[in-house]
Amino acid sequence: MERTFIAIKPDGVQRGIVGEIIRRFEAKGFTLVGLKLMQANRELAEQHYAVHKERPFFAGLVEFITSGPLVAMVWEGDGVIASARKLIGATNPLNAEPGTIRGDYGVSVGRNLIHGSDAPETAQQEIKLWFKDEELVGWQPTITPWLYE
Repeated sequence: MERTFIAIKPDGVQRGIVGEIIRRFEAKGFTLVGLKLMQANRELAEQHYAVHKERPFFAGLVEFITSGPLVAMVWEGDGVIASARKLIGATNPLNAEPGTIRGDYGVSVGRNLIHGSDAPETAQQEIKLWFKDEELVGWQPTITPWLYE
């Protein structure tokens, strides 16, 4: 089974849509294997956004992600990375399809509610960055046979 890292950013927490976002992933059939409410420090934020270090918006990304609590999660399932990206919607909420998280709740690109890993390699790196191995739970929901052949 594939795993992905998902973070509900401080704007999603402040707007009170954490439960709705989790509900969408559960309804899709994915298994939650890691979850924590936390406030990222500057070092963690800079590591997470390191790929954007030379971009003009890097400082703003770090400032925003450290501005309040976020919900860090690891989800598991067949094709979870690609499916999560579809559930999340386009980076700019103005371009996100209705029915996606950003399409339904997002207003601006700088406050786009949620982060999701974009590839298997990125997912592995982000999971290791945000979670210790012992913080992840390997389990199989009883519904699994009804989801996968």
